[in-house]
Amino acid sequence: MSAPSLTNFIIKRPWLNKWMKPLAKWYANAAGYRKLGLRADDLIPEESDTVLLALKRLPPKEAYDRVFRLRRAFQCSLAHQLLPKDQQTKPEDDVLYLTPIIKEIEAESRERGDLESMVITKREANKPAEGASHH
Repeated sequence: MSAPSLTNFIIKRPWLNKWMKPLAKWYANAAGYRKLGLRADDLIPEESDTVLLALKRLPPKEAYDRVFRLRRAFQCSLAHQLLPKDQQTKPEDDVLYLTPIIKEIEAESRERGDLESMVITKREANKPAEGASHH
């Protein structure tokens, strides 16, 4: 259930990548989630079964850190305050930790769907397979 992404399209075109990078940095800063100590993956809604399963697959420390970041951001929001600069999420710390797991689960789901929709036909014992040559 991940959203469509233009990332690969942009990365493959150096001129477009060069133009988009400053815009992406500006947007991430303007979004304000880093000022609350959050990472981009903390903003993924927990409404789908895929995301819930991905959250269950998180390592315990990562799951604890996520809950801590969300609670701290909620407290900041209630108090109408931002975190001090030293506690805000730095761009290099804003790494995807949930998205790779979500993509893995989606791939597993597609594979499972393909396997479940596979039609298996039984050959008769003395009848050769189609296309087999008789020697």
